Amino acid sequence: MNNIVLFSPEIPQNTGAIARTCAATGAALHLIKPLGFDISDAAVRRAGLDYWHLVDVRVYESFDEYVEKNGDADLWLLSTKAPRCYAQADFTGGVSLLFGRETSGLPEELMRRYRSRTLRIPMKPRARSLNLASSASIILYDALRQQGFPGLMERGVLAA
Repeated sequence: MNNIVLFSPEIPQNTGAIARTCAATGAALHLIKPLGFDISDAAVRRAGLDYWHLVDVRVYESFDEYVEKNGDADLWLLSTKAPRCYAQADFTGGVSLLFGRETSGLPEELMRRYRSRTLRIPMKPRARSLNLASSASIILYDALRQQGFPGLMERGVLAA
């Protein structure tokens, strides 16, 4: 199983786009509070997220609660400050991909604790960062590629 884990996300549109990617790939979406938006049923309906019911969404009060319930053996952290490129990681088993807040990223303490499992997406030096939803898609789809796109190759056949 693959998981996208968002540490205190702030922008609902990013989380919505990531949820759509999760719906399309079967990845679970884990949200660590505080959240910068409401995900109640009424708020989701109001936002028109017609795919939300296809996503396995789990919410946690803290990172510690997330680790207590899920462990951290398959956890990879993503940050522009990471020492390694994501292309160096082995995602062949199920992965949990942790992304930080849009404005401040992941806490330094977490990146120090998981330094050997902290990755970055290569980009030009002057570029501050990529959009959170874009970053999550890039890494999740590379993990899926390494795994052989399990359960995702049945569609896309063009009729003659």
